[in-house]
Amino acid sequence: MANFLDTTDRTAEFDPTDIQQNKVMSILAYIGILVLIPIFAAKNSKWARFHANNGLVLLIAEVAIAFTFGILGMIPYVGWLFGVIGYLCGLVPTALAVFGIVNAARGKAKELPVIGGMIKILK
Repeated sequence: MANFLDTTDRTAEFDPTDIQQNKVMSILAYIGILVLIPIFAAKNSKWARFHANNGLVLLIAEVAIAFTFGILGMIPYVGWLFGVIGYLCGLVPTALAVFGIVNAARGKAKELPVIGGMIKILK
């Protein structure tokens, strides 16, 4: 599990002043729809945009999981099973959000495990 959480640390690419000034914005990026706050309020901060990209990818994954298992949960007789699986799968984005929040609060720029390096939505 330690290797799973050992993602690339890109902190050296960011200005320490930018990190300190936008730490709160980077934390907000991992809290669901609040990702919109750093996207629009800190659009000139490379640090906040890095974390907003991670948070946006995470939000998309959360919505995809909820939608998929919500639909599968409507299947008669076996829907309850998909509901349980969906709930368990929903814990993964929560754990990734905690990972992102902890790194943002510590002033670290680390990609989220599995999904962080997949898509670059914000530049």
